[in-house]
Amino acid sequence: MKHITEYRAPGLIKSLAAEIRNRSRTPVRLMEFCGGHTATVFKYGLRQLLPDTVEMVSGPGCPVCVTDQSDLDRALALARIPDVILTTFGDLMRVPGSSGSLQTAAADGADVRVVYSTLEALALAKKNPGRPVIFIGVGFETTAPTIAAAIIRAKTEGLSNFHALSLHKTCPPVIDALLSQGQLNLHGLICPGHVSTITGTKAWVPLAEKHTIPCVVSGFEPADILQSVLMLVNQIESRRAEVENAYTRGCTWEGNVNAHKIMDTFFITGPAVWRGLGPVADSGLKIRKEYAVFDAERVFDVSPPPEVSSPAGCICGDILRGVKTPPDCPLFRSACTPSSPVGPCMVSSEGACGTYYAYSE
Repeated sequence: MKHITEYRAPGLIKSLAAEIRNRSRTPVRLMEFCGGHTATVFKYGLRQLLPDTVEMVSGPGCPVCVTDQSDLDRALALARIPDVILTTFGDLMRVPGSSGSLQTAAADGADVRVVYSTLEALALAKKNPGRPVIFIGVGFETTAPTIAAAIIRAKTEGLSNFHALSLHKTCPPVIDALLSQGQLNLHGLICPGHVSTITGTKAWVPLAEKHTIPCVVSGFEPADILQSVLMLVNQIESRRAEVENAYTRGCTWEGNVNAHKIMDTFFITGPAVWRGLGPVADSGLKIRKEYAVFDAERVFDVSPPPEVSSPAGCICGDILRGVKTPPDCPLFRSACTPSSPVGPCMVSSEGACGTYYAYSE
């Protein structure tokens, strides 16, 4: 696999699938953590190419999906502050909170705008010096550095009206929490490629050692996924539990050292609430108090919303934990569809429900 253009080649995909079938003897359950991986698995019918001995389970690696309802309610409260311009990525607009969504808030008169980068939000702050501009930061290690970069730019340019609400989360702690619950009986992990470009493959070593579970970092093409499955099967059959890298074109052992430095400078880790899992220690990234002027959570007096429950019948939490699949949900394809989503797993392009809806019967 020397060239990225080869990664969808039918011959290579068939060859990898045949090798998995020849090698696999032990029944195994493998989790692809990332929603992007789940989309590839379903779009290209990779489950149908695998032997009966290999079961694939989708994980909680969709940043919009795991954003807790209480955090969405906090974003809604910020959007309704007079004169505030609230900016966010598009997927978050339609996720239901307990009192509507950001989309419905915009329809009711709140100034909510979709942006494609933190720099676009900064540009809005520059054009509107008399109005606070808040960026809702949702994502994992991949996107967190962009918040830090925006704060650097805002400080350099004297944009005191730019603020960010950091709802960013880190992935290794939540995988640790999932494995520690003991509900999944997993035998191997396909670790997220984009996250690993930042963290480095070394981030998964504590998991492999603590839980004695093989880990393989994967890219996002069909052959990447099958190569990762093969590497996991080989580890399991030879009774190894190591971290291997099937995405060498994208990530290294150390990861992005500059991103590490900027994240350490601007963020402090602490607990974060994950939809379906509750609080997970050391999995949240909050803006350090030295940069409080840019922290929407500190600047604006938005009381924590009361405890809220998920919509009746919605099992997004169970789906994100990998203990249920979308077809297990009584709302799937009936009350909950992409045009009328009840839960976030149906909204995002990386959500398991949206993927199942698009690519399975």
